[in-house]
Amino acid sequence: MSDSQGNIAWDQRLARILVKPLARTSIHPNAITTLGLMMGLLAGHLFGQGDPVLANWGAGVFMFAAFIDHADGELARLVNKTSTFGHYYDHVAVGVSYVALFLGMGLGQRHGPLGDWAVLLGVAAGLAVAVIMGVRVGIEVREGVNAVKQGSFAGFEPEDTLYIVGPVTWLGYGVPFLVAAGIGAPLFLLWVVRERLRNSSEQDRS
Repeated sequence: MSDSQGNIAWDQRLARILVKPLARTSIHPNAITTLGLMMGLLAGHLFGQGDPVLANWGAGVFMFAAFIDHADGELARLVNKTSTFGHYYDHVAVGVSYVALFLGMGLGQRHGPLGDWAVLLGVAAGLAVAVIMGVRVGIEVREGVNAVKQGSFAGFEPEDTLYIVGPVTWLGYGVPFLVAAGIGAPLFLLWVVRERLRNSSEQDRS
């Protein structure tokens, strides 16, 4: 992502402001990453209970975990504690949180109108997201961070779409969201693999 202010996502700008007081403490950026990971797992657990009230809490916890994904990196840059381990630990923590979210949603809705299909949709979405992130990490390791850099539009990045988990849960649209994720994530994975194969083929011919 560009360092120009106009290309920085809104949640990242907010994270820069909020972590400044932490720069005067001994809190390590990886501790914030761990907190985000724990919040992501907690969100999945809350969704998995099948209780609408707990699911509402889980949605809020997940949004907090998604925001922390930016806070750790901002603190690391602020206190000059960036590291290769921290960078990839952040990737792993985010990936595990996303997988926990979809698995939890699937388990939590298995007694609803989708029945056992809810679990299958949750597993499909979770596995697809895990593979997609694994592919992106692999590309980054081989070709550098610029090869997987995502653009932003009006201060929003593609990954920011997952903030919608909160509103759709609170408004009672968890079932259609799970269906969309269970179908859409595997389809997106197929597109990612197709694009990767096409790019590799073009590089071999060049």
